[in-house]
Amino acid sequence: MKARAFLILLTATTVLLWRCGGNTETQVPADSATTESGIVTRKISGFSADNAYQNIEKQLAFGFRIPGTAAHKKCADWLFKELQNTCDTAYFQTGEGKAPKDGKKIPIYNIIGSVNPQAKNRMIIASHWDSRPYADQDDQKQTEPILGANDGASGVGIILELAKNLKTQKPDWGIDFVLFDAEDLGISEIENSFCLGSQYWGKNPHIPNYKASFGVLLDMVGGNNAQFMWEENSNNYANWVLVHTWQIAQELGYENYFPLKLIGAITDDHKYVYEATKIPMIDIIQYNPNSGFAPFWHTHDDNMDAIDKRTLNAVGNTMLHLIFNPPASL
Repeated sequence: MKARAFLILLTATTVLLWRCGGNTETQVPADSATTESGIVTRKISGFSADNAYQNIEKQLAFGFRIPGTAAHKKCADWLFKELQNTCDTAYFQTGEGKAPKDGKKIPIYNIIGSVNPQAKNRMIIASHWDSRPYADQDDQKQTEPILGANDGASGVGIILELAKNLKTQKPDWGIDFVLFDAEDLGISEIENSFCLGSQYWGKNPHIPNYKASFGVLLDMVGGNNAQFMWEENSNNYANWVLVHTWQIAQELGYENYFPLKLIGAITDDHKYVYEATKIPMIDIIQYNPNSGFAPFWHTHDDNMDAIDKRTLNAVGNTMLHLIFNPPASL
């Protein structure tokens, strides 16, 4: 996934591709960033960054969440029980894939919790929950696994807290929390080797003929000094969702976390969901066009020291208000 990120610079006559780590960025045009005003008409309280932080700690306590390991299955069972306790319906989807590095078969566990399952208007809020089996960006011990506190566990930590909030205050829309497995096994030289869980789910949704109006992917959403910009695939798939979500963040006072800037395309779970289902989906992902992903990305420093409760609060509250202030239904 993220190892195959590209930055795309669009001009009137050319398309230039750059490996991640370049410094390409573009200001979001003013007319596309300010098409709505005062969209947060329903203020909601209750999101706890402390709880989200603890949810991350609990995931890491299982150990490395690598598909096919005992720790992976134990964490999957715990996540399923958590969503069972907070959502109206929960699904434990079991599939199978191949590990890109050695070709061995691995189990895929996608875990889904649904709120208001009968509602026609639905939104997906997703994250991946597995952790990377090698620290390929580290200076040392590159073949050893990482804990993935930010890269994986942070999005799940926020989702579990959102689900807890919705147990006591129900939105009008249906919400499907989707935890994708086997996202971070990939090797950049092997096409489609990342995001195995979302590829499986896209072809085999948890209920037949599943439909949603749009979706939001949370990836690396708890890091220190994080910024989240308009990712190119998200802009192509669901510009209207980007506009709406970023304006919510701006109205809540989180403009430092959600600047109005465009970055290039990142291959992530949202891409495979859109390609398989045509559900418009955006990616909220930490990326700085000057320095790339966070310095602890794919290293052994992606542990609890990398997590900032202020970032969790900004993303979590933005998502909570998106749930209760969704875009106009299509």
